[in-house]
Amino acid sequence: MIHSLAGGVIKDNTPQDIAKVRMENGDIRWYLCDGLDAKGGDKVLVPSSASVHGEVGEVMRVDKNVSPQVSPIPIKRMKAIIKVIK
Repeated sequence: MIHSLAGGVIKDNTPQDIAKVRMENGDIRWYLCDGLDAKGGDKVLVPSSASVHGEVGEVMRVDKNVSPQVSPIPIKRMKAIIKVIK
């Protein structure tokens, strides 16, 4: 952690819940899912650059309390799941 008085930025090391999601086209992506009751097998709506309404995918697994130092991709680059589809 860099001290803020030295001109650096204090890192946010807050653990996050993240989900591994398989998209309908077969791609696999990681998304933030804090505050959602998502679990393996759930259908979810996620942000998409190709569609204004989002894209549907299936949750493969949810990893709880993942530290930014060990996440599969940088957490600050992950987008959040929009909603779980019932």
